[in-house]
Amino acid sequence: MDYKYTSRNVTDTLDIAQNIESEKFPNMVICLIGELGSGKTVFVKGFAQALGITENITSPTFNLVKEYLYGEMPLYHMDVYRLEGSRDNVGFDDYFNKNGVSIVEWSDLISDILPEERLEIEFKVVNEDTRLLVFKPYGKKYEDLCESVL
Repeated sequence: MDYKYTSRNVTDTLDIAQNIESEKFPNMVICLIGELGSGKTVFVKGFAQALGITENITSPTFNLVKEYLYGEMPLYHMDVYRLEGSRDNVGFDDYFNKNGVSIVEWSDLISDILPEERLEIEFKVVNEDTRLLVFKPYGKKYEDLCESVL
């Protein structure tokens, strides 16, 4: 079952990310899909703030992964938009199993290597400020999370 949330501004996106964070658990994987400027990194900022991470959150486009280790739980922020060549050497599985939260921007580009259980959020641009977020939970923990938050 899909769940929908309408974000009318940046504050709404930050708020929903913080609400999702309140239901976090070790090895949580959140997959973000959407065009450039749709709000994916804003979501990560809200999630990181709720984790107590004070570092500036930016898209790790040229690094692939940024690790934020100084919050309630480690956050592994991935952006696979520019991923080229073999994905075997990146070690995604290691991140997905490090007892932190992994958030993957452009996850549709690596859908074949994502964990079976995950939360997928698609960001659809409605207009300059409004976004429709479509949540697709894969697995009971993620279904329960969506039921609790949405």
